[in-house]
Amino acid sequence: MKKIVTLTGLLLVSFFVDAQELQSYILEAERNNPNIQAFELRYDIAKEKVNEVNALPNTSVSAGYFVSEPETRTGAQRARFSVSQMLPWFGTITARSSYASSMAETEFVEIAIAKRKLALSVARSYYQLYAIRAKQNILDENIQLLETYERLALTSVEVGKASAVDVLKLQIRQNELQQEKEILRENYMAEQASFNSLLNREGTIAVEVVPEMTIPMEDPIFDQNGLTLNPELLKYDRLYESVEQSELLNQKESAPNVGFGLDYLPVSERPDMTFNDNGKDIIMPMVSLSIPVFNNRFASVSKQNELRQKEIEFQRTERLNLLEAALAKATSEQNQARIKFNTQEKNLEQAQDAEEILIKNYETGTIDFNDVLDIQELQLKFQMNQIESVRAYYLQSAIINYLINQ
Repeated sequence: MKKIVTLTGLLLVSFFVDAQELQSYILEAERNNPNIQAFELRYDIAKEKVNEVNALPNTSVSAGYFVSEPETRTGAQRARFSVSQMLPWFGTITARSSYASSMAETEFVEIAIAKRKLALSVARSYYQLYAIRAKQNILDENIQLLETYERLALTSVEVGKASAVDVLKLQIRQNELQQEKEILRENYMAEQASFNSLLNREGTIAVEVVPEMTIPMEDPIFDQNGLTLNPELLKYDRLYESVEQSELLNQKESAPNVGFGLDYLPVSERPDMTFNDNGKDIIMPMVSLSIPVFNNRFASVSKQNELRQKEIEFQRTERLNLLEAALAKATSEQNQARIKFNTQEKNLEQAQDAEEILIKNYETGTIDFNDVLDIQELQLKFQMNQIESVRAYYLQSAIINYLINQ
């Protein structure tokens, strides 16, 4: 079980990018995230309950004074002192401890689930930050390219091969790209604040993002059987075991309780008589037995435990079906991201070829700046789509790792 939590900080790290920063961010989030800390406290509370259930019932102590002293052969009884202790049936305390430990194990699995979900959220935000930063760089490159075209257009206007309208169109396009860049900057600041909140730190702290990512030639090989070891399924296994322990405890508690006690009665001497045991105090050991004659309650608890186990089995099956569907969807979307990336790569190469043709036409004295704008817009579209494909690929990889990594 501890292995599950230990590997949580590493399970979302991609095999194909330098993800040292991402790994360190995940570990920092696990240390500082208040939700994780709350889950850990719940686990500590559950462990402490083991000590709570190990306690015996309260010891009973009583004292009474005879207002009217009853006379006995050996003298008058003045008072009565009693002490008694009830003990559960043999093995009951062990059963309680086992049940409490099983509930603590369930809370431990909850920590593993929470850490996996946190790591996935950190990775999702990290890849979003990468995509925004990459798009900003692409916009910078395209703005510089348009500035180059603008200079060509100005030169063409001077020699009468282009109109001022062409220059204005290029400048308008630059303004639009500058607007997109500023919007992305706002998006980046918002996403950075969200990322830092996962790490429970100041929202304005800069996040170091890997400068470049690309889709690998081949996908990693995942063990499909790892899905059955997902903590979301192990939680139901632990719940099932806790119900088993609950039933064992119920069987023990349906047994009789044994009590041991001692009564002490001080006796006054009879002044008018002399004989053995005159004024001798009375000491009376006692044994008691508490028998659950009306045990319908225990039979009802047993029935409830049986139904609860069936419920957990159905819940586990339902969760397994959902995880299998999520795995199939993530795998499909990962494949789709690769297909889209490869398509955009081909489109981008063809757009660059078209751009080269336009530049050669300019050298021969003819250039259509409307075509220039069209090609530039296509190139930007393909480049943005590529970045989205990379982000989608690694996000789906993170989801797959969440689902089947042990």
